[in-house]
Amino acid sequence: LLNGEALCDLDYSEDSKADADVNLVMTGAGEFVEVQGAAEGAPFKKEQLAAMLEIGEAGIRRIFELQREALEAG
Repeated sequence: LLNGEALCDLDYSEDSKADADVNLVMTGAGEFVEVQGAAEGAPFKKEQLAAMLEIGEAGIRRIFELQREALEAG
């Protein structure tokens, strides 16, 4: 969460200024293995957490897709 906006895969310059940091681990079936998060300053709202989970899940699904493509091409 940076300036109130949910972002995925922040670089160092963004991450060092983040309002909140959430790390996710998911299975290929879409189940959560780990959800770890913390506000880095002011607390965040439930709606912001939902946005972070949504964008994080989308990022993980994209990684899974790219991995499948690489395995099929290999």
